[in-house]
Amino acid sequence: MIDPNLNEENGIQRRSKQEKSSKMKGFLMTLSAGVIGSVLTLSITPYLDFYQPTNPPMEEAVSANVQGATTTTLPVQTVSTAPTSIADTIEQASEAIVGIVNLQQQQTRYRTLNETVESGTGSGVIFKKTDEAAYIVTNNHVIEGASELEVSLYDGEKVPAELIGTDPLTDLAVLKIDSSYVSTVLEFGDSSILRAGDQVLAIGNPLGIELSRTVTQGIVSGVERTIPVTTSAGEWDMDVIQTDAAINPGNSGGALINTEGQVIGINSLKISTSGVEGLGFAIPSNEVIPIIEEIMESGKVVRPYVGVGLASLEEVPQHYLQQLPTNINQGALVTTIDPNSAAATAGLQVEDILVAVEEYEITDSSDLRKYLYTEFQVGEKVEIKFYRQGELQSTELTLGSNP
Repeated sequence: MIDPNLNEENGIQRRSKQEKSSKMKGFLMTLSAGVIGSVLTLSITPYLDFYQPTNPPMEEAVSANVQGATTTTLPVQTVSTAPTSIADTIEQASEAIVGIVNLQQQQTRYRTLNETVESGTGSGVIFKKTDEAAYIVTNNHVIEGASELEVSLYDGEKVPAELIGTDPLTDLAVLKIDSSYVSTVLEFGDSSILRAGDQVLAIGNPLGIELSRTVTQGIVSGVERTIPVTTSAGEWDMDVIQTDAAINPGNSGGALINTEGQVIGINSLKISTSGVEGLGFAIPSNEVIPIIEEIMESGKVVRPYVGVGLASLEEVPQHYLQQLPTNINQGALVTTIDPNSAAATAGLQVEDILVAVEEYEITDSSDLRKYLYTEFQVGEKVEIKFYRQGELQSTELTLGSNP
């Protein structure tokens, strides 16, 4: 843990007293000093496009209210009330911060070997404990591609971890380990009450397990930010908290906490380009909680599914658009269709140009996914409007669930 930088402020108090005697004078001086502790915070990182992955090849979690049972081996300590100092907050919270080691099967040019090698590391947060298991949240890109997972605990011990499930679109994953190894969990705070200027602390493992539970400090730089990201599940507009906390590879999946020791975000992204400093982003706790609850319940997040691959019009060669009316300059071209999907059943075809779902305009390839995931539910009937050979048409389909 990084020691806080201390700012000293000295005050000298002088007092004089004149005696009634004409021959004697005395002076008494007292010195008092105060020490003010400084604040610490943690950082995060992204992994695509104009963002730089927070981890190397496969590198680099958050907390929720403790539900349930305590173990018979170790008493559970829940970090939920404000300790007497920032150092106390960090000392308690750090015990619930873990390292995540992504192990992948070693490959040669001709075959895959049976042995595994470390492919990357990241961070995670223990957010729940029962009699049997302790649960950890981290980023999906930390564990993606792993054949085995290890968790590095507060005392340095490494234990095997089981993957419960992932949601690549929101970049979240949940792991579990044996509860006998865990004595401390963190709880979630309410990210909706954050304001720019609130102090935050970040804890994680920058550059690897060797620098485990590094603490950095900062403030909330902005709330309700939306960042376009490229994920393994497609393009997505991610809602994030912006912070100026220092960010390094390996912090992904670590906790962004408030001064009361509550997790208010999961570190996930940073903008890394020449001339840019202090632009880091965390997934808000209020966004994290329902995702990890659904992952723990079913192993994945179920979302509406149409079954089409799309490309924005600006990405499409002009000859595909010759039959469009001249006033149509936005939409999404169908590039592929899942033969077992609602799109196929409804009669959509490759090269159709989608322009609306119900009353929502489709301006590019990410719009359909955004509206499906935020405005509709599995099993709901929707109308889709599209152009085919220059003619505006519509079809109705029943939304399925993502495979």
